[in-house]
Amino acid sequence: MQKKINIKNKKARFEYEILDKYIAGIQLTGTEIKSIRESKARITESFCEFNEKGELFAINMFIEEYLYGHAYNHSPKSERKLLLNKQELRKLQKEVQNVGLTIIPLRLFLTEKGWAKLEIALCKGKKNYDKREVIKDRDNKRDLARIKKNFN
Repeated sequence: MQKKINIKNKKARFEYEILDKYIAGIQLTGTEIKSIRESKARITESFCEFNEKGELFAINMFIEEYLYGHAYNHSPKSERKLLLNKQELRKLQKEVQNVGLTIIPLRLFLTEKGWAKLEIALCKGKKNYDKREVIKDRDNKRDLARIKKNFN
């Protein structure tokens, strides 16, 4: 039985306004998938970029070296190709070039078959006043919940 792997990028929802979500496959080597199965990966500082051929790559995604990999180990911060349909790639590339949006990974997970997938989102950066509003709303909800709990 395989344990659930669900690595999240919590910073992304605070820093960016999420417009659209996609699920992409990742082209990985053997030692990379073994490290992901051990939950030794981080996507907090990563982002996605297109190369000159129109292929989408995850940049700055950290996957720790596999402990038993030795000579066949991977480099921890290498670029990893994301696998999407051609129509989705064209749509994303058009949005990124014309509108100036960015693509951020939200979640790295394993499917029931054992495939590693990356949930990516088309995002727009938030301004400082938007972030302050989010913090204020969160504090107000917490205070209300505390009051309700004490009242009941």
